[in-house]
Amino acid sequence: MIESKSRVAIYCRLSEEDRNKQSETDDSNSIQNQKSMLLQYSLEHGWEVYNIYSDDDYTGSDRRRPEFNRLLEDAKNRKFDIVLCKTQSRFTRELELVEKYIHGLFPIWGIRFISIVDNADTANKGNKKSRQINGLVNEWYLEDMSENIKSVLTDRRKNGHHIGAFALYGYKKDPDVKGHLIIDEEAAEVVREVFTLFSQGYGKTAIARMLNDRGIPNPTEYKRLHGLRYKQPKTKNSTLWKYFAISDMLVNEIYIGNMVQGKYGSVSYKTKQNKPRPKDEWYRVEGTHEPIIDRELWDRVQALVAQKAKPFTVGTIGLFARKARCMNCGYTMRSSKNRGKHYLQCSNRHVAKDACIGSFISVDKLEKAVIDELNKLSAEYLDKDELEQNVQFNNDLRGQKEAMETEIAAYQKKIAEYTKAVIQNRPNFHINMVVDVSTFCDCHAENDVAIVPDVGMFVSFDPVAVDKACADAVNKRPNVAGSILEKHGHSHNDHFKDVSPETNWISVLEHGEKIGIGTMDYELEKL
Repeated sequence: MIESKSRVAIYCRLSEEDRNKQSETDDSNSIQNQKSMLLQYSLEHGWEVYNIYSDDDYTGSDRRRPEFNRLLEDAKNRKFDIVLCKTQSRFTRELELVEKYIHGLFPIWGIRFISIVDNADTANKGNKKSRQINGLVNEWYLEDMSENIKSVLTDRRKNGHHIGAFALYGYKKDPDVKGHLIIDEEAAEVVREVFTLFSQGYGKTAIARMLNDRGIPNPTEYKRLHGLRYKQPKTKNSTLWKYFAISDMLVNEIYIGNMVQGKYGSVSYKTKQNKPRPKDEWYRVEGTHEPIIDRELWDRVQALVAQKAKPFTVGTIGLFARKARCMNCGYTMRSSKNRGKHYLQCSNRHVAKDACIGSFISVDKLEKAVIDELNKLSAEYLDKDELEQNVQFNNDLRGQKEAMETEIAAYQKKIAEYTKAVIQNRPNFHINMVVDVSTFCDCHAENDVAIVPDVGMFVSFDPVAVDKACADAVNKRPNVAGSILEKHGHSHNDHFKDVSPETNWISVLEHGEKIGIGTMDYELEKL
């Protein structure tokens, strides 16, 4: 009987930090070097290479890596037996993913994980702790690197240095002075024309149409034509000037020589997701470069912008804001108001002759259409008789709340019981990192900024005591300005309840104490 060879999946990753190495020989981190090393290792062990998965220019914390996610999907489908990397950090720098995949799902799927340089091998039960330590160190490295980069960029912003990948339309990067902008005369002429036309009474859509009729490329297309961006436009409309391009240009202070940056900030070092920052937190430095627009014209335009602004009296964002798109061209539809009624319309119809035939609908009509469709779907897919049999309705809100709290408490008790099953009759030691304490897990796209400043690390042989100490420490910390905790207030005298009133975090600790896995009494010692 001939034994089948083990199938190995090779994973390589090259990040931006690798590209900035001083020397070609530094750490030999190129994709090709990684592949050669891993292929040679596979050959020496007689393994069959199933596939090579390679992500270029991605950090170890980026969960959107395409090849990384393809590897995980293939692993789930048991297409190979081994995952092979140069180091554990090439696979991930996040401790959470180490535990989820390397120590959690991979063993369930029958997959062995090996990293050559740091000797991580899940077939060796004895080095699990070293893999966990590697994961912890990698995560610390990731956080420290993020903070260092953030600090450098913040300092450069405060000093008025431009740090973007591309200069704003109308400018170009100074080849002789890093972080300095110089005027791009060809584009600057268009900028001056836009400001002048608006000051003469022309609307933003009308200006866009005038530029499009003359075949002037929009800022994105202009950069592509000048070799700064290489992606071909998806459609003809991608090269056109539109309402929002004109609107953003008219209020950008960079055109009067002021450097304004930091309008958006990252949610977490673990994600590339950004969120708008309050205007008073922007980095604004005056007179950093030559202006394109003189002060007199600028002031005249700003007065007109303020005069033309017509915010809705209700003061809320519409239900269909940024959700309704034109069925003909796919452009986001804009709100308008006529004779007291609200409408959505596609402005692309007016920016060029053949840009779009246009779409138009009243908000009332759209709301009715959506409700009708929801009713139709519910009638088609929901079995009312079955629902009545399986769903217990409470007559009032209090009853619903009590039922939900009972269900949550039951799940929390199960958490304590599962913990007992895992640690019972086994040596165990618990490490909690109380950092980035936020409303949701970092993996949630809707996650907000941290609610309190970082506390630090807690360690204990008692899982109940260490969790209680962490919770107490969080509750002693002040709220972070602008966080959801600040917005919700402190009516419960408990940070966790203040951001999530339905939570009852102490119940799991009480149950843990009851079933004998630990005690909530603790003595805190600083190391």
